[in-house]
Order: sequence, then C-alpha cells, then structure tokens
Amino acid sequence: MFNKILIANRGEIACRIQRTCARLGIATVAVYSDADARAQHVRLADEGRWIGGSRPADSYLRGDRIIEAALATGAQAIHPGFGFLSENADFAEAVSAAGLRFIGPSATSMRKMGSKAGAKNLMSAAGVPVVPGYTGEDQDPDLLAREAARIGFPLMIKAAHGGGGKGMRVVRNAGEFIGALESCQREARGAFGRDRVLLERYVERPRHIEIQIFGDHHGHVIHLNERECSAQRRYQKVIEESPSPFVSVELRAAMGAAAVQAGHAIDYANAGTVEFIVGPDGDFYFMEINTRLQVEHPVTEMVTGLDLVELQLAIASGGRLADLVPLRPVPTHGHAIEVRLYAEDPEAGFLPGSGKLDMLRLPQTSASVRLDSGVVEGDEVTVHYDPMIAKLIVHAADRTAALARLRQALAHTVVAGPKSNVEFLERLIRHPAVVDASIDTGYLDRHLDEVMGSDNALPEEVLVAIAVRALLDEEALAAAQGRTGTDPHSPWALADGWRHGHPGKRLKHLLHREALIEVAAHGHAGDYSLYLGASRLEVRGARASAESVDFLLGERAVRLRVLALRNGYLAFAGERRYTLSLRHPYAFEGSKSGGGDSVRAPMPGRIVAVRVDADTEVVDGQELIVMEAMKMEITLRAPRVGVVAEIRASVGEFVEADMVLVRLQA
Repeated sequence: MFNKILIANRGEIACRIQRTCARLGIATVAVYSDADARAQHVRLADEGRWIGGSRPADSYLRGDRIIEAALATGAQAIHPGFGFLSENADFAEAVSAAGLRFIGPSATSMRKMGSKAGAKNLMSAAGVPVVPGYTGEDQDPDLLAREAARIGFPLMIKAAHGGGGKGMRVVRNAGEFIGALESCQREARGAFGRDRVLLERYVERPRHIEIQIFGDHHGHVIHLNERECSAQRRYQKVIEESPSPFVSVELRAAMGAAAVQAGHAIDYANAGTVEFIVGPDGDFYFMEINTRLQVEHPVTEMVTGLDLVELQLAIASGGRLADLVPLRPVPTHGHAIEVRLYAEDPEAGFLPGSGKLDMLRLPQTSASVRLDSGVVEGDEVTVHYDPMIAKLIVHAADRTAALARLRQALAHTVVAGPKSNVEFLERLIRHPAVVDASIDTGYLDRHLDEVMGSDNALPEEVLVAIAVRALLDEEALAAAQGRTGTDPHSPWALADGWRHGHPGKRLKHLLHREALIEVAAHGHAGDYSLYLGASRLEVRGARASAESVDFLLGERAVRLRVLALRNGYLAFAGERRYTLSLRHPYAFEGSKSGGGDSVRAPMPGRIVAVRVDADTEVVDGQELIVMEAMKMEITLRAPRVGVVAEIRASVGEFVEADMVLVRLQA
C-alpha cells in the first residue's frame, strides 16, 4: 500500500478520498487554485500545493503542474477523483511516465472508451448487448438518412465525441431527420470541435441502470451489483439508488455478466461503471463505460459495506480482487438513496448560484445517514467550479424506509446565502413517480412543472409565526441592549412598547417571493394584536426558542419550526418550507434597475460568445450573450423587441454579477 498520495481534485471528492486515506494511515497532498487556497480539501490534507489560477484550465486541468507537485512532495501515486483529468488518457500516461501510479484504469483502456462509436463497436464484438444503430465514419447525409430508415423511428442522433447531453436529438419520423441532423452537427462542432454523429434506436420510457465493476492487474473483473439513476433532468442524474427497484434477480445476473464482459473487453483495472439503457420489458443495451469513480458510488458502499476508494488504492498497489472481495456474488443489505445538494435556483431554470454560505445546517450523520461535502458554514461557493454543496446518502432496511429517512434528513437541511435545490429535492422524493419507482429518464423533463408545484400561497399561520418571531427577537435585543447601559433599572431600558397616550405600534415589512407584506403590531412580551390589511388577529402567550415559535391564535394552539436567517426567517409547515426576508418599513423603494432596456449578468462569470453587434435589431427572446459560470453555459436573451445601443462585454472577459452587458435603445 502507498505511504503518500496526491489527490488531483477538489471539493467533496477530495475530502472523501482523504477520509479513507486517513483511516488507512496514508498521507495526502492536496492541490489548490487561487480560489481554493482556504478550501476544506486543503485544510484536511497533510500538505497542500498551489497549482495555478482559479480557472480550471489554469490549475486543475494542468497535468504538468499536478505531476510536478506529486514529485516535489514525494507522493507515490495520484488519485484523480472524478471530473477534471480523471478520464484523460494523456494525463494517465504522463503520470506513469513520471514513475508514479495512476489510481485508475490504464490510458489504453480509457482510449478504447473515448469514442462512443468505437466503444459501441468494441462492445458488440465482445458480445455485450448494444442498441441497434449506425456508428460508421461515412457521414454523408443521404447515407445517414438511409441508415435511419433501416434502424427505424424513433431514433437518437448523438455526437460521437461528447457528453453531458450536448449534440443529442430524438427524431420521431423521416421528415424531421435532416433538420435534426444538421442541428446536432452544429452543436457537436461547437461543443467538441467534431461533428461526427452516430445513430441508434431510441428506447421509449427507458431506465438508466449502471453496474459498478472492478478489475485488477491480474486479469480479473467483478461487479458490485447495480445502481439506478433514472431520475434525471436534461441527462443529469438527480436521484441515485441501490438496489434498483426495477431489477429482478435474473436481470441483475444478466446485466452483471454483460458488465464483466465489457470490462474484460478493454482489459479493465480499477473502478469503473458500465452504464446501460433498459427498456420497460427488461431489454438492456450498453451505453458507455465511465472509466473512473462515480459521483454516486456511496450508495454502493452503503449496501455492500465496502470502501470503494480503499479498493482502488489496493488494486493500484497490485492487490488481487480474490483477496479484497472474496464473496461472489457480492452480497448487499438494505436500500440506499443519494441526492445532491446544489447551490442553484430551480425556479430560475436551475441557474447555478454562488456566494458565502451564511448558514449551512446538515443532518446528523450516523450509520444510516452519510454526508459527503467539501464546504462548511462560512465557506464560499465560487463561480469557477461545480456548485455542489453536499451529497446526502441514506440507508435503511428497505426502499420505503430509506425514502422516509431521506425526507427526515432533508427536513434538517438548511442553506442560507446562495439559493439551493433543497426544497425541489423535498418535493421530488414525495412525488408519486419516485415513490412508486415508476420514473424513467425523461420523466422530469416532461413533468418538471408538476414536480415543482404551483402552490406558492403563504399560509396565515406561517406569516403570523414569522411576524411574532421577529417581534420577540426585536424585544429580546432591545432588552439586552438596555441591560448594558449605565442604569439597567431605568424605565427607558424597558422594551415593553409603552407609549404615552396610545398603545405602541410596530410595523414589520416581510418579503415573500416578490410580494411585500405589511404587518402592524400592538402589544409586547408575546401578547399581540396583528393587523394584516383589514384583518385583525389576536396572538397570546407567544414564546420563541432558537428553532421554534409557539402561540395561541384565536382558539388554535400553533407551534412551528422557525429559524432566523441573516436578514429574515425560514419557517417549516407541513411538508413545505417558507423563506421571508425582513425589509425596513421606511426603506426607499426605487424602480428595478435595468428594466426592459438592459441585460445584466445574473451571476459572476466569463463571456464566451457575443451574438449581436451595436445597432442590431433584435426580437424578444433573441440570444445576445453566452456566458460560462459554474461549469455551465448561460444564455442571455433580449427582454423585448428593440435595437442594440451598446455592448459592454467582450469574449473572454470576466464580469461580475448584475453588470450591464447589453443596453437597448430606449
């Protein structure tokens, strides 16, 4: 086993690898960019090395600097994590050439999987089921149209060199084919520099089921059963679980055998994932092999009791699978589910977020609740990298119990600062398609509005609870300040709302979404008359703790969980959570900046394309600017019909949030 390794990654995966290394007594070296100088993965490592600027291209994608850091610190091996250089064959080759071990598969195995078309041909020759299709190099449109007719509709056009959902089109009849082909080729050329496509039969209502495999350097390959990742949005996984509620014992055996065949076909060593598309009748077809550790590997660890990073380290050190995992098939127990907590705004098209985590409360970990995170409260979610905050993984005796445990864990999750997807996840795991395990890979894209819900009304008891909590907090603060004066017994130090000649009145302005709500309050110490417009509500005996408020509202006793945020409150009622911001009652309400005459940057990022020039006539919704932030492209569009008066950004420029990028003529 190694004495010291370098982790060529950041965030939660670097922290997760460090945990295993610490348990095994292996020293770790972290690498970091300018933006990550004080990040958690650097703090947790035994030593750290700076490798460049904040942009991934200047740091985490600089294989030469990473190898230099490994050699300078005496590391014996490099673990790439996932993302960045983890599936870069040239990097793996350079690591070996430098006399270091690459904790992953060989460059040769990676290259065999580098092309979707080549991988598909290789798997077909090895007897692994593949989707009927065309993978040839001849890209003549007429030939492709004939092949499409042979395969049959519906079919999928896919970029041969790509991923992440780019360069993919579903075609349902021959009349749509040429237009979709040209669109797919343009997108592939722009995203990957090559416009070669492949065609394959489109499986309706498919499931995404993957098999975790491991190979050693002695010619052995095994599988560790399946994970289901069918809950996806735009081809990105949202929920991962093991075992799959869809897979029978017979189907598991068949898919496992096919995955092992796939591993042998490319002489695979170390951790990998064979991904299959599975039809409603259980017919399954090879999609790809991810030649690295997967983001969702914790669910396999939870049900098998194995540490996959420890297996990776042992295999890279020359270990034999027969000694490391002696039982076949690998036994599992219970059910595990994983969701990913992101800094993003689901109501704004899942726009990535950034900023300081003013509050980050995560559930208590245990044998059945696991958290993989690379940030803590007070850290920054930066614009330069993936906006993942944490992965939440739960385990229970069966799927029903696991979903219940996940609901409970999410209820104890609070993110304040950047917006997060926690409420979206809460809605999703309660949705019938998830509860009934009937979800397919396209379900969320077809039913996203249904999952998001449209009931944004604010319950009266929530508004009252937050208003009462704000009043009680204000009184407690005033009393504390009074006690610090020269005469704490002075009547002027009392915070009882007394006024000469009339009852004291306090105004609270609360902002719920875009609605400003005014609450007028008379009374103090938990007994209040609240006025909401023409309505009057009587509150008696209100008390507040750090996390709850209870009071009598008329003849009802109300108790709600209410947390104080930096400038507002978060309340939980039933299965929902509500965030209200505090506004000063006499704050000036100016007009919204920009209006319909300007387009502003929604977040910090880099300009990658400017689609128009000054004096260009544009229509409502026309693409104006494309910017890159948080590993995602964001398209900014014209807010109305008009003429471009000014372009204030250029390609390559880094812009701050709310900066005016395009101004239209008034």
